[in-house]
Amino acid sequence: MFRALLVEKDEEGKTSASVQELDEDRLPEGDVTVAVEYSTVNYKDGLCVGPGGGLVRTYPHVPGIDFAGTVETSDDARYKPGDKVVLTGWRVGENRWGGYATRARVKADMLVPLPEGLDTRAAMAVGTAGLTAMLAVMALEDHGLKPGDGEVLVTGAAGGVGSVAVAILAKLGHEVTAVTGRPETEAYLRGLGATGIVPRDELTEVTRKPLEAERWAGCVDAVAGAMLGRVLKQMKYGCSVAAIGLAGGAVIEGALITPFILRGVNLLGIDSVMQPYDNRVRAWQRIASDLPMDKLEAMVQPATLTDLPKLGRDILKGQVKGRVVVDVNA
Repeated sequence: MFRALLVEKDEEGKTSASVQELDEDRLPEGDVTVAVEYSTVNYKDGLCVGPGGGLVRTYPHVPGIDFAGTVETSDDARYKPGDKVVLTGWRVGENRWGGYATRARVKADMLVPLPEGLDTRAAMAVGTAGLTAMLAVMALEDHGLKPGDGEVLVTGAAGGVGSVAVAILAKLGHEVTAVTGRPETEAYLRGLGATGIVPRDELTEVTRKPLEAERWAGCVDAVAGAMLGRVLKQMKYGCSVAAIGLAGGAVIEGALITPFILRGVNLLGIDSVMQPYDNRVRAWQRIASDLPMDKLEAMVQPATLTDLPKLGRDILKGQVKGRVVVDVNA
């Protein structure tokens, strides 16, 4: 038997979530069984715990798009009992049972060995959000960003991805400016290393100008919508935006081709779900070396399986700050 947050759908199409004891034979097929220790809460998790958002195909369902734990059994030579592993992406927690349980079964290809310097709790303080943030920073570096180039903007900075991006960029020596719509988070963001704060309203007005004054040497954007349209017009020549989310809408409002052809601006799409194994390993190694763990701890709020239905609703409303670490055994 194992404990899990099980989401069920009734005949009228309404979903409900509750913690239940389940038989192990209900786990999906896979070659590695993991004793899950920690998971976390992401925007997709909020959808899957609640109405599904089109992500969940079959019910009943166990959400949780990432987890960290210890290998219990393995039919794959790459992993043996006792190995510490982390999983993010591959649509686990969406179309396959995920990490909101004390046990999970997955394909070995979906796992990454936990790097030295991280334990399972820290790995989920990082989670999918932190992995995405590191992938974004790496992409900006690969396109030329280096400390001393100027201000690096982080939008949606008080959220999970934004918080980790601010902390990483600051540790690497960048001048970080954070965008937030919640004035009460300013002290939190400065504690993570932000040296400047921009109120969200200053970047959400749609303008007809083809370009604006050059300001940003790089940007990690979690918002899209009108904000991304404005930011693109304010990028310095040859600099890049790493786009990781669409909290402000899937359409880049007010966007024109001019930043790309007159300033050589790059728009870099960041996907963590299907990221190749080698780049996942590279990103986790960078996280272990370049994410300040004291700053990481300042982002964390603890939770248990029973807290997840409320947290799922809260994150969909933009009411979750930083990172939630779920102790699935508590």
